Parts: sequence; structure tokens; C-alpha cells
Amino acid sequence: MITRMLAAAVAFLAAAGALRAETVPLKAVSHIHGIAVDPADPQRLYLATHHGLYRTKPGGAAERVSNHRDDLMGFTPHPSDPGTFYASGHPERGGNLGFIVSTDGGVSWRQIAAGVKGPVDFHQMDISRSDPNVIYGAYGGLQRSADGGKSWRMVGPAPQGLIDLAVAPENADALYAATQTGLLISRDAGRSWAPAMILKRPTSMVESAADGNVYAYVVGTGLMRRDGANWTTLGALPGERFILYFAAAKDRFYAVTQRGEILESRDSGRSWQPYGG
Repeated sequence: MITRMLAAAVAFLAAAGALRAETVPLKAVSHIHGIAVDPADPQRLYLATHHGLYRTKPGGAAERVSNHRDDLMGFTPHPSDPGTFYASGHPERGGNLGFIVSTDGGVSWRQIAAGVKGPVDFHQMDISRSDPNVIYGAYGGLQRSADGGKSWRMVGPAPQGLIDLAVAPENADALYAATQTGLLISRDAGRSWAPAMILKRPTSMVESAADGNVYAYVVGTGLMRRDGANWTTLGALPGERFILYFAAAKDRFYAVTQRGEILESRDSGRSWQPYGG
């Protein structure tokens, strides 16, 4: 009896290991909800999807990180602790995940908190680079945590037409919001908002990147970078594409478009080509 149980356990672990090593063509990875650069290799990406977390491999392939197949929304890497990721979203069988964390590169996840009126489903979420204890998420309004996600409080209503959030790299109380009517900024931890630039056009994403800059994609204009108090246009995607998710690593930029394409730029956003893995 014990022998059979041990054999079954070994078979289960082997199957789980095989599942974690499952490799698929990159083009088969769909419903991407977030990206992050692999800190061990800036040419590799983590892709948070409707069906779990993947890591890209050379040759246009992607590997499932674990047997965790939940819908990961609000996917956000810790700014200074490699291998630690935060997310929210939906369990594979429905419902909401609350605020969850992985400290082993996405292999396992656990809920830290349910959030206000939770379990929450943060579609928009970001962590402060200047104070990683400060995290913002949008669910039933704008929520803020000052203790690494253990407890949350409602700050106020989220901006109308909210698409994305980014905490300014230099100040945990300064927050950007990409919305359907333009880019907004709050300097009081989300209690009040004002236009962040003269252009008042739909802004599909905003990102406080690892290089210390803030980037935003303004539809009809292109990718823009905050330079002091001003914004500089870097370049636009070809066709009628716009960026939904963005990550930067040294001289490489990565983007996921509204069509689900993964693109890369090797000249700071001036030109783009398909990401090859």
C-alpha cells in the first residue's frame, strides 16, 4: 500500500514538473495582461496571461512557469526584489483572487489580502519604486496600501475611463493615470487629479520603468517619455497599433499591442519590430 502511494506521489510530481516545463510557440500565448523583463536575462520576458504566467525562450517559444493557470491581472514586478511578482485577477474556476504575491518567480502564489470590499480584482495596479511598501490598485475606486499589500484603504474614486496606473519613480504620493481622455497626474496619493500634459488624447498605457523614466503611449501621437516637466515623443507604432503593456531594460523596449502582438525596440522606441524571443 505504501509502495503504491509513493509511486503515485512520484508520478504526480513528475507530471507537475512536466507541466511547468511545457513549451509552446510564442504566437500561441494569447490574452496577455502584463509583461516584465526577466532580471536574469534582459532579452527574456515574463508574460502574464488569462491562463497563467509564461516566460519567453529563444527561437520564438514560451515556457509555462508553473501549473498555476489563473487569470493574472494587474501583473507588477517588485522594483528591487527579483523573482517577486504581484498580481490580482480571477481564479481559473471564477471569482476574484484578491491581492496575490509570488516570491519564487511565479511558480507559486498566495493571497496577501482581500482588499477593500474584496476579494478585489485589480485590473490596474502599480508599486512605488521609491517606497515598495506603497501599492495602488483600482477596484470599486482607487485603493492604496502602505504596508506592502497587507492592508488597504479606499482613497477615493478612480479617474473616469481609467486604463492604466503608474507611481512616479521619485515620489510614492505622485501617481499617473492613463485614461480614455488623456494622461492625468495626482500629487496627493490619488485624492485629486489634473492633466499631466497639454495633449488631451486617449492614453493607452503609462509606465514607471526600471530606467527611472515615465513612459506613456498617446494614441495618435506615439510613445512619450517624461523629461523633467516636459514630455518628448519618441516614436509611434506602425499602422493603427497602440501599446497596452510596456517594459524597458537598458536600450531595449518591449510592448504588447491591442492586437496581442509582442514588439521590441532596440533604439529607445523610435522603431519597432516583432519580438523574436
